[in-house]
Amino acid sequence: MLTRRSFLTTTGILALGHLLSSCASSGADLRVLLLKGSVPPQLLKLFRQEISSGSSLDFKPQGQLKELFSLLETWQDKDEENKGLLADLPQIPLINPPPPSISDFVTLGDVWLGEAIEKELIDPLDIAEIENWQTLPSRWKNLVKRDRQGNLQENGLIWGAPYRWGTTLIAYRSDKLDWQPQDWSDLWDERLSDRISMVNQPREIIGLTLKQLGKSYNTENLEEVPELKSELLNLNKRVKYYSDQHYLQPLVVGDVWVSVGWSNEIIPLMAKSPNIKAVVPTSGTAIWSDIWVKPKAKETETELSEIAKQWLNFCWQPQAARLMSLFADAASPVINTIDKDELEPDITNNPLLFIDSAIFDKCDFLEPLSKQSKEQYINLWKEVRNS
Repeated sequence: MLTRRSFLTTTGILALGHLLSSCASSGADLRVLLLKGSVPPQLLKLFRQEISSGSSLDFKPQGQLKELFSLLETWQDKDEENKGLLADLPQIPLINPPPPSISDFVTLGDVWLGEAIEKELIDPLDIAEIENWQTLPSRWKNLVKRDRQGNLQENGLIWGAPYRWGTTLIAYRSDKLDWQPQDWSDLWDERLSDRISMVNQPREIIGLTLKQLGKSYNTENLEEVPELKSELLNLNKRVKYYSDQHYLQPLVVGDVWVSVGWSNEIIPLMAKSPNIKAVVPTSGTAIWSDIWVKPKAKETETELSEIAKQWLNFCWQPQAARLMSLFADAASPVINTIDKDELEPDITNNPLLFIDSAIFDKCDFLEPLSKQSKEQYINLWKEVRNS
């Protein structure tokens, strides 16, 4: 079972490769490294139809966000490495394969954005001229406005372009339970003792516990929530497995009855397993977003090309938003700006994608924490896991 950090849609990637292989090269007019499965081939086909017939595209998928972040680091380290003694040694292609050429855009998860800015791996985007930026809801605009240390800043520079999003869900076996979980508080139900699996992410687990207590995922000072540790300890007693890679497998085989994980992994699983259902917790949940970022370039190459601007603008068009929401097991950030009557029933009738506004307003992005707060989260998680 692959995590949302290594989400794979095989048929989509095959189709994507067929669509773009004829024009893929380092000299393409638009070069994009994307997370596998995060852009449906139907959307790329539509973009190809909208641009000049003479323009060439190079869209290359990567399996994990971690790989994409490592490439951002590699591109910045490359010049320094080339200045060293190793630069004179012959490179064996099979052992030392060169990294892909630097791209115009790279997919980055929102939780990686702050670190990428702080390490100077990406450049801010000048998207004042991009018409559809104005259609993007303020929640997503605010997510990518940061200072140069990667912290949220209302009037900060714009460091990325969100293009899809999802949530943390509660998935459950409807054939094993004679009741339906609705909110985080249900995870503390004694009937679920030793019947829960979860992603192994402290921010997620501590965050949902904070939500259950009426707090935010981004609570800075955990010492101000005295009941937090005891609640986490009680929840820990009911969790059978923590895993980023295999948390859904026990649910499939019936070893656990409830799993907490990412929507882009749970939604496709539901299509294959009719006994698996899922809900967005009514008190709110964590939101994640995939974002286009621009790798840091030389000072003379910081401006976006016209076709790069076209791509960003295209991703926020209504037709592109519909395709994203239909075929990427996630939603477009502009989906709620489109008249509901113009959306397909497969979108509007799916409460995991077209989330009730009352619930959505209670959801949180996982925002950057101060160093002191990070230590609090890590130390608390260690105490709980070692109990």
